[in-house]
Amino acid sequence: MIKRDDFVPDGVWNRFREISKDFPTPNIFVNLDIIGRAYNQLIETFPYGNVYYAVKANPGVPVIRLLDKLGSNFDIASRYELDKVLAQGISPERISYGNTIKKVADIAYFYEKGVRMYATDSKEDLKNIAINAPGSKVYVRILIENSSTADWPLSRKFGCHPDMAYNLLVLAKEKGLVPYGISFHVGSQQRDIGQWNDAIAKTKYLFQSLEEEEDIKLEMINMGGGFPAHYLQPTNDLSEYASEITRYLEDDFENVPRIIFEPGRSLVGDSGILTSETVLVSRKNNTSLSRWVYLDCGLFNGLIETMGEAIKYPVVTDKDGGKDGEVILAGPTCDSADIMYEDAKYKLPLDLKSGDKIYWLSTGAYTSSYASVGFNGFPPIKTYYYDSKAIYDENNNIVKELN
Repeated sequence: MIKRDDFVPDGVWNRFREISKDFPTPNIFVNLDIIGRAYNQLIETFPYGNVYYAVKANPGVPVIRLLDKLGSNFDIASRYELDKVLAQGISPERISYGNTIKKVADIAYFYEKGVRMYATDSKEDLKNIAINAPGSKVYVRILIENSSTADWPLSRKFGCHPDMAYNLLVLAKEKGLVPYGISFHVGSQQRDIGQWNDAIAKTKYLFQSLEEEEDIKLEMINMGGGFPAHYLQPTNDLSEYASEITRYLEDDFENVPRIIFEPGRSLVGDSGILTSETVLVSRKNNTSLSRWVYLDCGLFNGLIETMGEAIKYPVVTDKDGGKDGEVILAGPTCDSADIMYEDAKYKLPLDLKSGDKIYWLSTGAYTSSYASVGFNGFPPIKTYYYDSKAIYDENNNIVKELN
């Protein structure tokens, strides 16, 4: 049985239950105070790092405003994210266009809005940047194979071989761009700290060879994300990540360059609780040992990262503590792929019935932002944000003032 207080302490849980009890399900409540603490912990643990929050993890305006106030920069994936961030009065100098897959028109749009730092991993994209964002800083993303140790791998689609990265940075200089640095991403929810060691070693090779052979002195390493939230699989504490990564950097670089982090999951993951309602509990035959538990949210409405059972969220109910049994957890849509957990053998109370609430912990990242729009007619899952003063909607409008 999953112990709720291993993930959410009593005080936080009781407050959440009090303020969320009258809201229709499914919904997500995001605790802004937890995000603030996570940000402060990150900058205290990596005092030399520059934080560029990955807006895609949770693009709610209350989150953006909070992190802006705390001093964060922002990693942007699309012009729509850019518009949302700029609308909060955030300077384009604090923004990086971190998506390596972008339209020519979008590059020009970012440049027009004042953004001057761009990621790339291909010759065609680099040429487009040179034409539409002249004189800008570019950093090249290198390919990292990490599928076995990251819960949500990001290999293959993004990045290029270090030899190609070398050529792209030479081409950047020829095209009048500023060859600024190297980026990599070791995979989201990366539990093997050693993956950073391998990536930093490749980066060191590029820094050294480009300076010696091409007179190109790179200034920055963008380490992307990868730091964990708290799900069922154990991870090291952030302090362990910091200790090892700092050692890797100091071993490879006599003078450590500017370091950028693009945290998403590690900042907002633990802040969210998704509340769902049990729609139906059934068995497929009279002797089946497993029950099917169908919920009012699923793979297409907030829980896409359960695809392939990759992210294993802590799941609790109001009836925990009694007899339980294995369940298969599935969503409400007319799609046979809408199954969250079948092989993971989650256990829920035997007296669970229709109408009972099921709570998904650590769901502050990649839930509402991944949710479909209108599949089977189900609306996007509602997300609310709260602090000690009020509950807010995703646009920072006050839904309810709190005592």
